[in-house]
Amino acid sequence: MHLLSKTTIFVLFLILFLGVFPTHVFGQNINEGVANYIEVKNKNVKNGDIVSAGDNGTFFLSKTPYDAKMTGVIVIDPAVSINLIQNKNAYPYISTGTTLVNVTTENGPIEIGDPITTSTTPGVGMKAKEAGYILGTAQEDFDEKDPKKQGSIFITLNSRYAYPHSVNTTSRLFDIFNLTAAASYEQPSVFFKYAISAFVVILSFVIGFFSFGRIASNGITALGRNPLAARIIQLGIVLNVLITLSIVFSGLFMAYLIIRL
Repeated sequence: MHLLSKTTIFVLFLILFLGVFPTHVFGQNINEGVANYIEVKNKNVKNGDIVSAGDNGTFFLSKTPYDAKMTGVIVIDPAVSINLIQNKNAYPYISTGTTLVNVTTENGPIEIGDPITTSTTPGVGMKAKEAGYILGTAQEDFDEKDPKKQGSIFITLNSRYAYPHSVNTTSRLFDIFNLTAAASYEQPSVFFKYAISAFVVILSFVIGFFSFGRIASNGITALGRNPLAARIIQLGIVLNVLITLSIVFSGLFMAYLIIRL
């Protein structure tokens, strides 16, 4: 009975300890996913640095806010890694899961749930206040008073284009142009196909609109001048309307074919 009481007390204490201090118990080893080795051009690469994709399969420390090329985070001591690069500048990194990321309060204090993006400091993240590409979501608070002083917090990685809650509708409308520019940069061939398709559709509607207006105007004039030939004139109008519709639908069909290429 005495032994059971000690065991019960120990279990209750363990549950209470883990519930109150979960981060301190497990937090130091959370590096989910398999780390791959990449070649980083920069020197003095640290654990938790954010990296972006460069040319020829190389990578560099992110230094542009809301960088669309950000890919993941350096993890110096990963649980599992695959190294296919024999290079002194090769470092393990992950792009999914939860891991420590270097951050500053350059864009304000960070709270749990805040979106984190890249900053002007190479490899270091900050709170995202505007619409743009983010690295992931903060799992810890960080309220360092000095905006230049760095710290490390756990972030769940999920790189994507996001809208912070503070962004209003007007700002989102302006961000459509940013998305278009990003799409043309990341996938120029896809963007080109959609641009050509949109041009074909607009052109077909413009031609159809002016053609229909001209046909309607001429038809009404002809009926007024020669009411005895009303049936022939009406038949001509119907045929021209069908031709106009065929132009519009042909444009839509061509746009569909271009997109499917």
